[in-house]
Amino acid sequence: MKKLKKVLFVLLGLLLLTIIGVAIFLNSLKPDYGGKKTLPGISGEVTTYFDPYGIPHIYAKNEKDALKALGYVHAQDRLWQMELLRRVAKGRLAEVFGEDMVKTDKFFLSLGIDDHTKKTVSELDKDSEAIVLTQAYLDGINEFVKNGPTPIEFYLTGLEKEPFTIDDVYNAVGYMAFSFAMAHKTDPLLTSMRNKLGDDIIKDLAITSDTSTVWIKNYKGVKTDTLGTQITASVTAALENLPIPMLEGSNSWVLAPDKTKNGKVLFANDPHIGFAQPSVWYEAHISTPTYEKYGYHMAGIPFPLLGHDRNLAYGMTMFENDDIDFYYEETNPTDSTQYKTVEGWKNYEVVNKTIKVKDGKDVAFTYRKTHHGPILNNIADQITGDRPVAMSWIYTKPKNKVMHALHGISHAKNMEEFKSALPNIHAPGLNIMYGDAEGNVAWWASAQLYQMPDSLSTKFILDGASGKDEPLRYLDFSENPMAENPPWNYVYSANNQPDSISGMLYPGYYLPENRAKRIVQLLDAKNDWDKEAMSEMILDVTSPVNKEVINELIKLFDVTHLSGKQLVLLDSLKNWNGEYTLNSTSPVIYHRTLYQMVKNTMEDEMGPEMFKQFLSTHLFKRQIAWGAQMKEGEWWDNINTPNVVETREDIVMISFAQTWESLVKDFGDDPSQWTWDKVHTLEHQHPFGQVEWLRKYFNVGPFPIVGTREVINNLAFPYDETGFYKVNSGPSTRRIIDFSDIENSISILPTGQSGNPLSKHYKDQAEMYVNGEFRKMMMNKQEIEETAESVLIFY
Repeated sequence: MKKLKKVLFVLLGLLLLTIIGVAIFLNSLKPDYGGKKTLPGISGEVTTYFDPYGIPHIYAKNEKDALKALGYVHAQDRLWQMELLRRVAKGRLAEVFGEDMVKTDKFFLSLGIDDHTKKTVSELDKDSEAIVLTQAYLDGINEFVKNGPTPIEFYLTGLEKEPFTIDDVYNAVGYMAFSFAMAHKTDPLLTSMRNKLGDDIIKDLAITSDTSTVWIKNYKGVKTDTLGTQITASVTAALENLPIPMLEGSNSWVLAPDKTKNGKVLFANDPHIGFAQPSVWYEAHISTPTYEKYGYHMAGIPFPLLGHDRNLAYGMTMFENDDIDFYYEETNPTDSTQYKTVEGWKNYEVVNKTIKVKDGKDVAFTYRKTHHGPILNNIADQITGDRPVAMSWIYTKPKNKVMHALHGISHAKNMEEFKSALPNIHAPGLNIMYGDAEGNVAWWASAQLYQMPDSLSTKFILDGASGKDEPLRYLDFSENPMAENPPWNYVYSANNQPDSISGMLYPGYYLPENRAKRIVQLLDAKNDWDKEAMSEMILDVTSPVNKEVINELIKLFDVTHLSGKQLVLLDSLKNWNGEYTLNSTSPVIYHRTLYQMVKNTMEDEMGPEMFKQFLSTHLFKRQIAWGAQMKEGEWWDNINTPNVVETREDIVMISFAQTWESLVKDFGDDPSQWTWDKVHTLEHQHPFGQVEWLRKYFNVGPFPIVGTREVINNLAFPYDETGFYKVNSGPSTRRIIDFSDIENSISILPTGQSGNPLSKHYKDQAEMYVNGEFRKMMMNKQEIEETAESVLIFY
């Protein structure tokens, strides 16, 4: 018995030592927010104050030292995120996650981002300030890579840390540019739909510009071809497993002094990006004797994409311009190595790539290119058929000056300097929003736009052989949409249709007017805006368009076929103001009925796969209000019931009945229990959170959350048969900058500043975000020193 006790004590001691050892090991992997560290190459001491939310406030004698310190602290909180982001364009995700990522790697390699980066970097002026500062930032990252603790994700994957290079910075920008584009999902699908269904039925889709919707106004003042479906499915499949988020949309509005209570500019911006953990933005405040900026950084990019100082503020939304075109190519029938051009037959360029696969053999693949771009047919297994389709993307065409643009806008001291940097952004297409302490407000659409032949619709796959479907000219930046100090005293963007450009409506994948209509409605209603009113507006969850849609549909209900409970619910719907609160039932009825109505209207013609792809496009969002107003047309008839011709009224009643049945099944027969909080939830997913036992350690949430698709507080979700709406994108930050009180401007992140699961700042803002709360973006040095949670000194 004594021996058994000794053995048990020994085992208990070993277990205790193991637990202590694991705890010590895990503690060693946390970011180090305090103390002193050497940082080779800096010219003087750099002091970094970490505020209560882990945001660094970096004070240095010069900007190069500050950028080096930024690189270090950014890496210690976000190295894993940086690692994933730089791997996308290089086709190196399968090296981490295995064979499931091979198709994704193939797709991104074929885009040519990495090849374009190599060409760009080879031509860089290494002595330009933008590149010198970029290298300083990289030096800081690499110091952490070399001497800092290894994040836990590297241990779990067995991945070795590698130094970062300037190629990685440009590849991160290239990924951002592609994730803004929508043509890769839409053009091939529309071509396939037209070929399968015909022009008569396609005309009832919301493809072209709608003259009745809210447009962003310009002001230049003083102050059965299935190939298309296969391409769309292939691209969707390649993107759906990405371990980093896609960029989706955004809101921004900037109010001139005449619209504000304090007579100073008010600035709001909430970029809509796919939710993930960690969240996209890393906040940092830099201050030197010659430069200061409170900025929002993407992983591995030195200059903030969103930022402000005491003189000016800037942000962005997606322009949604069409910057990708697809072309049918014609292969020489007697020589498969050639394709047809107006100059004659040319040789396909053959590109060979190799993908390393974790726990598997290397995968070699080959694809062809034309002067338009890569041929997609051989890149993904889903694409079959002999008719080659090439993808032409503006990002890989002109010389890449995007990094110089980001340096320029982050260092501008006034509106003219700021504007002068924007022509360097050729892609992605961005709405750049601006306001300053002098009272200027502006919006510029920045992108390299081009004019196509008048009768040509770039929403369909074009003819690559004839030469008739090529760009006629590139537009000068001065021809882009913009508004500078307009007489209505504000500028805004909600990814909606801009006004005419050089006498034409520029093709794009603009989102429906829902958010724009609400923004204009609220801004026009008052001229005494302040920070508090702006913070309420940025959280607005009312959809006037959804209210209009439901009112249109209610007219079609045959009340003689409704039960007493259904009549009560219908009356509730009539009185719904379009607001999405947690305890409301009308949103649940609306969305389930809407999904069933769209499915019952369109899936029979499209087929299940095409319908699934359609739901993933902006075109679907535009179709909702448009389709509800469509009184007649071939879409309403169900082709699977040949002896019956369904009408709009029939489809509405069938859809409502299906909704009622599904809700009774899910929640019981008491409609008061069918509340929004039960179906609309947000969970921030880490790549490792897909493993169930790791989920609670890496994911954040889930939380019931207000809002919906296409309201100002745009908490969006995909539609499917379940009728449960798992939010997958929304405001990646909410920022409100008040030039009457610049040091008390406010913001919030969706989860936290750190991407390290062991950091206390991994999710310390998550509940604040869900609750619609804000925190201060501190710029007052005395306040920063007095409230600092810790101080890290580099020497």
